[in-house]
Amino acid sequence: MRTFGGFRSDDRFFYGEIRGDEVQVLRNPFWNDIKRTGESVRLTNVVIDLPVAPSKLIAVGLNYADHIAEMKRTTLGTPLIWFKSPASLLPHDGTIEIAFPDHQTDFEVELAVVIGKTAKNVPAERSLDFVFGYTIGLDISDRDLQKTEKQFGRCKSFDTYTPIGPFVYADVDVNDVSLELRQNGELRQSARTSRMIYPVAQVVSFASQSLTLLPGDVILTGTPAGVGPIHAGDKLEATIDGWPSLRNSVAIAHDAGVTRPIDSAQRIM
Repeated sequence: MRTFGGFRSDDRFFYGEIRGDEVQVLRNPFWNDIKRTGESVRLTNVVIDLPVAPSKLIAVGLNYADHIAEMKRTTLGTPLIWFKSPASLLPHDGTIEIAFPDHQTDFEVELAVVIGKTAKNVPAERSLDFVFGYTIGLDISDRDLQKTEKQFGRCKSFDTYTPIGPFVYADVDVNDVSLELRQNGELRQSARTSRMIYPVAQVVSFASQSLTLLPGDVILTGTPAGVGPIHAGDKLEATIDGWPSLRNSVAIAHDAGVTRPIDSAQRIM
């Protein structure tokens, strides 16, 4: 297994590959080209930042039978996909900011797929050839909005509503790995990816039938049962197998619940 990430040292951001206790600095985003600069820095001397920068952030819903049951939904017969805003991405140790404190806002832990090659109309038996690697993601969801709107993009796309990381892992088999989330130390979600209705290969293939997947794009593959509300002061810890945990805290957004008027210059005429 190879480990990649995004890092910050002072005012400089860079992508790198972790080797032991060092980060080998890369010239380009790792999903495009793994070329080293020759520079290495100690992992303890950098801040872990976002490991991805997708042109598209795609979410998959209703991919675990137990979650379908707890949400009182029914299977569709095909994967359910929608887009989340890439601006919702949040790095490891970042703070999830609840946009509407009076709404129920839930956590959902998910396996995330990072695309490594341009993919269009790819058959399932070949789709994993177009995957660079995998990481841990959370799909934070405003349930009040989700219940009142027919599409899920807005209720899941507020700033900070997609924590992801801390790293991306290549050369790893994720067909049957554990997926867990703890809230303030209490286990809330626990499943294995082998329980997915649509495995990764099928999800990637299905998405590529509708749109062109580009290197760096991210697909969240769905959450198992056990989802629940978050509150200010919570500590969330998401894990997949023995990978380092994705940890995030929760707070109320400083402008929570505020509806901003549209400036006259921004109105569509």
